[in-house]
Amino acid sequence: MTEHDDHLIRVAALGGRVRALAVDATQVVRKLVEVHGTAPAATAALGRVATGALLLGALLKQEQHLVTLRVRGDGPAGTVLASANGRGEVRGLISNPRPDIEQVRNGKLNVAGAVGRHGHLTVVRDMGMRHPYNSTVELVSGEIGQDLAYYFTRSEQTPSALGVGVFVDRNGGVDAAGGYLIQVLGGLRDDEVEQMEAEISALPHPTTMLRAGETPERILARVFGDAFQVLHRGPVRFHCPCDRDRAERALRLLGGHALEELRHDEAERGHSDVVCEFCGTRYRFTLADIDRLIADAA
Repeated sequence: MTEHDDHLIRVAALGGRVRALAVDATQVVRKLVEVHGTAPAATAALGRVATGALLLGALLKQEQHLVTLRVRGDGPAGTVLASANGRGEVRGLISNPRPDIEQVRNGKLNVAGAVGRHGHLTVVRDMGMRHPYNSTVELVSGEIGQDLAYYFTRSEQTPSALGVGVFVDRNGGVDAAGGYLIQVLGGLRDDEVEQMEAEISALPHPTTMLRAGETPERILARVFGDAFQVLHRGPVRFHCPCDRDRAERALRLLGGHALEELRHDEAERGHSDVVCEFCGTRYRFTLADIDRLIADAA
């Protein structure tokens, strides 16, 4: 892994009184575009949600734990969702990857037009316990970054500064994607808070910095100088854990009657395909496979 590969860092700054993270997720978002064929505004929406999921995933205590961000607005893009684990792996989806809207408005990608300005942001943390922890807040802008910042203030009551972004070029390609999260854990003097706020306010947009060759390390150095300690540095990547066994379990959940109807509908074709909505992988089940599932359900 070179410093310009997709990666995330988590640091302790100002004597451990501030927690900060930054991520370059350019290749991740390019893969999401490849999988889902998103139009530019939808690319930005999905990329921002995926970047946010990676930042929150880096706060999980165990690698196998999972955090899911789900945005349900009243815009034509429908639900935008991304899940990340503690290993820096993320996957995502968007209900309508090519919403019929003006893609650019006032010189910026029309993310709020795709997502909608009214709706909810839900964060679900699966810690391997019986019930996942989830928290929901109303959307405040539909721009994703502002909505996530509001979530931290309202739901977690942690003073936070967050910036996420995706730069889409004229051909619809992703030129840069990433962001940062800075959280005050307590104990800062007023002058230290003011200094940090001034440095954060002076930061260019995350994609401006990434396109200029800045790394996550250099982004945080703009705020803290050398007054931080790197606690974690690791790669991030698109990864979908789907497999044939999971696809088969999904079919089993249909029950015997529905499986019999499925077999009847697919008799002429000779098979049925289960397609993962996250990565597009297709799992084929023959009529003999379906007969076995029907027998098991009896």
